[in-house]
Amino acid sequence: MNWRNTDNSYGLVSIGLHWLIAAAAIGLFALGVWMVELSYYDRWYQRAPQLHKSLGVLLFGVMLARLAWRRANPRPRPIGSALQNRGAAGVHSLLDVLLFTLAVSGYLISTADGRAIEVFTLFSVPGTLSGLEQQADIAGRVHQLLGFALIGITALHAGAALKHHFIDRDRTLKRMLSSKA
Repeated sequence: MNWRNTDNSYGLVSIGLHWLIAAAAIGLFALGVWMVELSYYDRWYQRAPQLHKSLGVLLFGVMLARLAWRRANPRPRPIGSALQNRGAAGVHSLLDVLLFTLAVSGYLISTADGRAIEVFTLFSVPGTLSGLEQQADIAGRVHQLLGFALIGITALHAGAALKHHFIDRDRTLKRMLSSKA
């Protein structure tokens, strides 16, 4: 078992960060879609947004760690044609941009009134940018649209991985499932 990436496979840290971010992003999307439909009298009306914010801040930290790890651990050699590899690189970059932009827009929604974001009562993220005209509304709309875009691009990414596995029969998916691939 390799902790670090090799020329032929991803290491356990890269694999773990990939799947943690994927699960958190999908979970946050589901939580976000569910919580905006809650009524004022629902017992989760206050708790769900706080959970969403706290998990979002933690996900942002994990994404920063993943970027640092990626810089320290080059990716394995690409599999497939040059066109497929350029497409994959573009989709990966788009996923990263969407995740970070979602975090920023979520921050702008949550701090529009100047209050800090409390993260599971462990620490606070200060509200440093607030008071912009219609900040919460504009950031909220952007956050929603980007969330749906992220899920669409994630589905494309997953479909491409399945295509590599079942049609091309190459090691692309296996490399992200095991450090032994």
